Amino acid sequence: MNKLVSMREAYGNALLELGETNPKVVVLDSDISNSSKTVYFGQRYPERFFNFGIQEANMMDVAAGMATTGLIPFTNTFSFLATLRAGEQIRTSIAYNSLNVKIIGSYSGLSDSYDGASHQSVFDIAVMRSMPNMNVVAPCDSVETAQVIKAVAEIPAPFYIRLCRNELPVFFDEGYEFVLGKARKAREGRDVTLVVTGIMLHRALQAADELEADGIHCRILHVPSLKPIDSDAITQAAEETGALVSIEEHSILGGLGGAVAEVITSTFPAPLERVGIPDVFAESGDYYELLDKYGMSRQDIIAAAKKALKRKHP
Repeated sequence: MNKLVSMREAYGNALLELGETNPKVVVLDSDISNSSKTVYFGQRYPERFFNFGIQEANMMDVAAGMATTGLIPFTNTFSFLATLRAGEQIRTSIAYNSLNVKIIGSYSGLSDSYDGASHQSVFDIAVMRSMPNMNVVAPCDSVETAQVIKAVAEIPAPFYIRLCRNELPVFFDEGYEFVLGKARKAREGRDVTLVVTGIMLHRALQAADELEADGIHCRILHVPSLKPIDSDAITQAAEETGALVSIEEHSILGGLGGAVAEVITSTFPAPLERVGIPDVFAESGDYYELLDKYGMSRQDIIAAAKKALKRKHP
């Protein structure tokens, strides 16, 4: 079992390190600093830390103004509040003007599990991916989270970064480097490709192990950068394996599955099965039990891979 490390702890520490090396970085928070772990930055650099209370929309407008002065604002709120309550301000003030604001969506997917549908964020990727000028990134572990924060601070553009609440298995070592727009082959395989983003990498690898025992060799393509997306890697996987499964902790509508479909319909059509949350709101409960209940279990991935294989062109 891989070591478990909190993604939000990794984010808080990465932000603190960034503050030490880049005086232009400022942090804006909507009264969730203990949850988002921006509290570390606030304690070290109080003059560059701004708590807006539960004023997410105002926070985005102020971040846009700060960006026009050359500062690099990192805004922080829960994922559903960023993409919905503050969505208009992100669209009009940040994305439309292509301003250098980093929007951190904490507690994404079902990870705020016990607070139920009102706090779970099941279609945030769909919202942000469809917004012009917006880059969208979903890291899979603590190491990649830290690398993403370091990388996006150097790119003068709007970003939405999707973070999970819970502790997650660590896959990468400290030598890993995130590159915007690039996927990473996590496993070789010739029969079917599992295209995965965010926290679902662990389950994809487990499913691939079981499929391997059945003689099915899975390629795993890890896609942290959802926009821009690595069209070349996805097309190559379609050409070389002939069948694809998209795997995400997000609605099957408009997220990774939609992005993969958009790529292959324009380049190399191949059977695609989608693993993710069906078109429903989820209930409250244990995080991992909810993942299983709403279509993201290891067995769901295995079933999707076998279904894609049956549809594969001879």
